[in-house]
Amino acid sequence: MEHPELDWNALLWAGGWLAAVLVLFATGLRLPLQTGLAGWRGRAYSAGVILIALGAAVLANVALHLHDVHFDLTREKVYTPSGAAMRAIDEVSREVTVTYFYRSQDAAGRRARDLLAIMARRNPLLKVVAVDPDRDPRLAREKAIQIYNAAVVEAEGRRVLVQGTDETEIAIGIQRVLRGRAITACFLEGHGELPMDNFEYHTHLESGAGHSHDDASSQVVEMPGHGAGRLRRALEAQGYEARKLILATEGDVPTGCTLLVAANPRTTFLPAESAALRTYLRRGGSALLLLDLGFVLEPGLARLVAELGVRPEQEVVVDPLSHYSTNPEIVAVTGYDPHPVTRSVSLTFYPGIRPITMLSTAGDLRVTPLLLSSRDSYTRPVKPVGSHAVEPDAASDKDAAAPPVPGPRVLGVAVEGRLDGNSEPMRAIIVGDSDFASNSFFPYMANSDLLLSAVRWLAREERTAAVAARVPVPPLIVLTGRQSNAVFFLVVFAMPLLVIALGCVVWWRRR
Repeated sequence: MEHPELDWNALLWAGGWLAAVLVLFATGLRLPLQTGLAGWRGRAYSAGVILIALGAAVLANVALHLHDVHFDLTREKVYTPSGAAMRAIDEVSREVTVTYFYRSQDAAGRRARDLLAIMARRNPLLKVVAVDPDRDPRLAREKAIQIYNAAVVEAEGRRVLVQGTDETEIAIGIQRVLRGRAITACFLEGHGELPMDNFEYHTHLESGAGHSHDDASSQVVEMPGHGAGRLRRALEAQGYEARKLILATEGDVPTGCTLLVAANPRTTFLPAESAALRTYLRRGGSALLLLDLGFVLEPGLARLVAELGVRPEQEVVVDPLSHYSTNPEIVAVTGYDPHPVTRSVSLTFYPGIRPITMLSTAGDLRVTPLLLSSRDSYTRPVKPVGSHAVEPDAASDKDAAAPPVPGPRVLGVAVEGRLDGNSEPMRAIIVGDSDFASNSFFPYMANSDLLLSAVRWLAREERTAAVAARVPVPPLIVLTGRQSNAVFFLVVFAMPLLVIALGCVVWWRRR
């Protein structure tokens, strides 16, 4: 986890405090107690010494209090708040009170109490009260708290309860209580999208060759049985609400939807659904469109996406230079052009992603490429599933036998502006893959950072510090193909043969 760099300014103030204390101590040892002065001169001398000593001590302690510094010598910086949490505290502009209930015998609770104290010293608008309910049950009764390790965050009459000892979750709670508005992410369903209630996943490390998104299997990259439950949980940890939206029955995108998430639709939209999406964007809505391979756009939706300045191609990007694991079809992106969505994102990867062609736009729409493959990447045509096809598109048919042309491909874009002169400003992010948002890929590398940053930008919250809650993942052992084969040979052949050989030796010596 990211932690703030050592504050050298505060360190110098601490050094100055230590020097002042040493000077006072040395002065106390060397200053003569008997000066030989009589009368008022002697009394003035004594009073002056006392005032100077008290003044120096008070000023040194005030300076130390205003420039707090502490040293955390643990490798994991266990006793230091994360950098993201401290940035969130720096942005607190209104008074916030955090009442933390902990058990004094619990080391994790004491650690959270100490971290909150450091955060409170960072910003005077943050008030922290730490209470052990066993010793002071009155406050616990007033706040209706019956559990340990619970933080009650209050500001301007609003209240948020955070349970746990993670300071980042408490920092998110502070952002939630200051937000003052509800943000709802509507997950589109009804077209085979990744369901928001599904938490199934696997690790994609079944063999040394990686997952099976290779040339033989990428006719249509699908993740049957996978969902977007981890993405939903991460959004809820940010204080966002999540709800399902079946556009065919709703008829329109509700006004309460701050943003619309379409993660891997597989069956074609109805014309009325495409029209409802257009109306929503014209009202100033925001949409995260993750359009995977195999999904064929309904003509109305294709026109809308073209007006947004892009055209998803029915091809798969192969990147021999920058890919994850050993599969060149799992494209890895390590560098990004400046944009609020990608400013703090490192490596992300996309299994079976389709390229996006940039088109010219009308009006004041601004289209910014977010994700690009490497210069050595190329594309290979992939036929859509027949049942998904709306109508043949002869223009998009390409000669599969033509040699691939290497070059960077656009994999995702951000669109901002007005669809036409009478519409409200909208935002949209379009990516040619959805697998990276599924439960199996969401927590790995910086995939979750990119998605959360995209959602924050769509919700128009990019100016606030990004604080992400931890996503629990199982421990991993990553092996290369050679290492995997060596383990297989050792376990399947070498060890049984060794037992047989030892048995033969014993038999030979006893025969």
